[in-house]
Amino acid sequence: MKVVLIGAGNLATNLGKALFRAGHEIVQVYSRTEVSASALADVLHCSHTTNLKEVVKCADVFIISVKDDVLASVASALHEGREGQLFVHTAGSMPMDLLPFERRGVFYPMQTFSKNKEVDFSVIPCFIEAKKEDDLQCLKTLALTISDTVYELDSENRKYLHLSAVFCCNFANHCFSLGADLLKKHGNIPFNVMLPLIDETASKLYSMSPQEAQTGPAVRWDTNVMDKHLQLLAEEPEMQKIYELMSKSIHEEK
Repeated sequence: MKVVLIGAGNLATNLGKALFRAGHEIVQVYSRTEVSASALADVLHCSHTTNLKEVVKCADVFIISVKDDVLASVASALHEGREGQLFVHTAGSMPMDLLPFERRGVFYPMQTFSKNKEVDFSVIPCFIEAKKEDDLQCLKTLALTISDTVYELDSENRKYLHLSAVFCCNFANHCFSLGADLLKKHGNIPFNVMLPLIDETASKLYSMSPQEAQTGPAVRWDTNVMDKHLQLLAEEPEMQKIYELMSKSIHEEK
């Protein structure tokens, strides 16, 4: 398929590379900055622009991958004179109908992306939605060329998928950051000592549910250990609150 990428950030960069490797033609890359647009276009061997009015009008699908807070304005700027073209966005928490196009949809690869780290797209679940059945099948065909797992999911339920991803990824990573700060402050211990523990915790989830994999003092409600931990956090009141809330939530789930 011929694809135009509107955006050149973390997700667009990884998605563009995956589509290119799968044999699709990336016709053009748009970004508001010349550096980002040209860098990705060079990798994908296509043209680029920093002007939305210069985005080409010949492609099978236009993928808008920009920050949520500018998605509506970017889509609006592209709308005029583009009847009959298929536009999709890649935002997990934004509704499909935010796009003003008659042919519209969503192409959401659920993963955390960084420009400087390649990912294996084949294991990334892709969630798709479209207003028209033909467009849904088009997106499914496109997704299956880069991913082994494709789900149809409407905008309402995708909001909860994205919320779950925030808990499983962003909040979990923040806990890693808090742990790293504690290690640094108390003994200057390198964070990599935690990596085998993190790896084992994650690997358990391939064979058991998160509830079954849960261990630690909160599961046992070992108040002796938990009280000592809270005392150690006496000078970190915000972390104390997090510890208490998380421990309570873990115990009540069991």
